[in-house]
Amino acid sequence: MDNEVSEIDDSRFFLSKKGKTNAKDELHATLEALLNEKRFDDNSTACRFPARKSWLKDQLNITDFPQVSCTEYDKILKRLNPKSATLVFPSAHINSPASMFGHTFLRINSAYKSKLLSYAINYAADANPDTENGVIFAIKGLFGGYYGKYSLLPYYEKLKEYRDTEQRDIWEYDLNLNEEEVQKMVEHMWELNGTHSNYYFFTENCSYNMLWFIEIARPSVHLREYFNYQVIPLETAHASLSENLIKEEHYRASKRTILLKYESLLKPKNLSLPRKLVNSEISIEEIIKDNSISTQQKMYILESSIEFLEYSFSKNDMNKQLYLEQFHNITKARAALGKGNKINIAIPANPINSHRGVRATAGFGSRDNEAIGFLGIRPAYHSLEDSNYGFLRGTEIEFMDVLLSYSDKKTEVENATIISIVSIAQRSEFFDSFSWRTKFGWDKNFIDDKTNFISTLGAGYSWGNELAFTYIMIDPLFYYGDKFTSAVGGSIGVVFDKYKYMSTNIEATRRVYDTGDAHNLVKAIQSFRLSQNIQLKFKYDYKERYKLNKKEGEETYQASLSYYF
Repeated sequence: MDNEVSEIDDSRFFLSKKGKTNAKDELHATLEALLNEKRFDDNSTACRFPARKSWLKDQLNITDFPQVSCTEYDKILKRLNPKSATLVFPSAHINSPASMFGHTFLRINSAYKSKLLSYAINYAADANPDTENGVIFAIKGLFGGYYGKYSLLPYYEKLKEYRDTEQRDIWEYDLNLNEEEVQKMVEHMWELNGTHSNYYFFTENCSYNMLWFIEIARPSVHLREYFNYQVIPLETAHASLSENLIKEEHYRASKRTILLKYESLLKPKNLSLPRKLVNSEISIEEIIKDNSISTQQKMYILESSIEFLEYSFSKNDMNKQLYLEQFHNITKARAALGKGNKINIAIPANPINSHRGVRATAGFGSRDNEAIGFLGIRPAYHSLEDSNYGFLRGTEIEFMDVLLSYSDKKTEVENATIISIVSIAQRSEFFDSFSWRTKFGWDKNFIDDKTNFISTLGAGYSWGNELAFTYIMIDPLFYYGDKFTSAVGGSIGVVFDKYKYMSTNIEATRRVYDTGDAHNLVKAIQSFRLSQNIQLKFKYDYKERYKLNKKEGEETYQASLSYYF
């Protein structure tokens, strides 16, 4: 007990000067303060640390604590009226590398019927990734350069942030905690509210701290034991399911999902009208008086205009006065049309049924008619070659992906990715999304057949439908082998991903180097999702090589089995 170190870095959380590093001293200081109160109002020890008082009362059977009056705590407790708890998972944000892992926080449910009136327990880095330099944000986040802060906020505010502004679908996993257990969670949150600790993207992050709250509520579960080197938000939902904590699941569609649904309902000739209406390029009267547009289509046009208007305002694309004026006029016009068909948004694949984060791969194949084997490991998290069931379409984020090949002649590193992030965002009538990708690590895609270091950051565009999506990318890149070599690559790709049990990826690339050399790369992958955590993959790789000043084509055929855990 003497050697335990607290993960809280804020001195306000401790009563002993040695409290962070010496739990025994902190225990003695807490008992001393609780039994000998100097203040008997909101500043008393008992009011500041209700969780400690409750725990000590249960463990030591102390009944003679001094009476204190905790006005603020009682007010908050009455407002929260805690009855149950929900683990909330906002899925990935398509164009934000800091949010591609998703996020988790806890909702404290009250007796109110509407969950919007509940409160959310949240922990997040005290930084804005949208305004800070992306590289600096990532580096500081990796090494604890930010404070993480605990907060208690109305749930509707978190929904507005994640579902509406950041276009993220929301998954809610109701936990089977009873009222007494949720009370313990609230008591602990009160002690932590406003304090801070060092934030680490991979370990002591938002999701890790939510595990603490659940374990405090029910000490018999050991969620943190599931994680050693990284805590990925979605993995905490998997762990909660493994511990039999989840009793019900609910889905809330994002503003993006709702608008894409309207796109599928609007006729092609009407697709541009909602954006034009919001941008004041056409008037409401022009739409209402157009006899070539059916009444139901007019309803869809106005409804989607309202959704797009709210989205535009949340992105600061218009001022509040214009927003309120347009909102009033469009909603009034829509109400005058009467009742129409309610849109029906199909519930997508539940992320909790997707593959796990760590991937181990074994396979065999041939390269230029020579037998070859493959072994690989990837600690995190998801790639375009994996099944996208339960994941955001067109996204990839991988760390420390290593693939080895071996034959009778030699063992080689095929790939050693430090980090790879891909965001292939399909463009649509409402979303002018651009696509981008970056990679740092080693691969064998250079003009020679060695394993060379590559760094690249490219951009492009993507379009898609329910069957598949296609993309074009321009990738400036640098290789370092015997010397630095720069190049630019142009790629075109297509991914067929309609069916949950299979996907097909094809990409062709032309690269031109500053040395005057150029070559082509082609890859085709056919994947089959055999179960939640087992995938069979067949891959064809073609690379043009320069050997002895002669261009040759190198062909690799690979069959592999991946297990996710």
